[in-house]
Amino acid sequence: MAKKTWTDKFATPVQHQVKPAPMDIAGMKKGEIMLIPSPRIIDTFIRGIPRGTSMDVKTLRLKLARRYKAEVTCPITTGFHLRTVAEAAYEAHMQGTDINEITPFWRVLDADTPTTKKLACGASFVIRQRSREGL
Repeated sequence: MAKKTWTDKFATPVQHQVKPAPMDIAGMKKGEIMLIPSPRIIDTFIRGIPRGTSMDVKTLRLKLARRYKAEVTCPITTGFHLRTVAEAAYEAHMQGTDINEITPFWRVLDADTPTTKKLACGASFVIRQRSREGL
């Protein structure tokens, strides 16, 4: 069986959830209303960030929580899906999709974000895209 691509992982239907945090973890307190985002939610949100504007992951999580009437957004799931979104966007670009048509994940990830170090495109791609937008 062939290994799933990031695009395949992104396309797998995942529903977001809003529920109480089961325990104190990663800065969240047990019982806080927590958004567990889907890759689609993260992708849609990032696509809505205007060109030339950046936002750190912490702010993205806060804004997502507010949008979905939660107090917090799960940082673990956010990090996992943020990577999926970025890798799927980069795969699309490598297959010929114009850079201006892919999800601009570099508006959230920068050279110092831990997720960036794991990306197939490497930090240099992120740095170039951020520079192109004056970030």
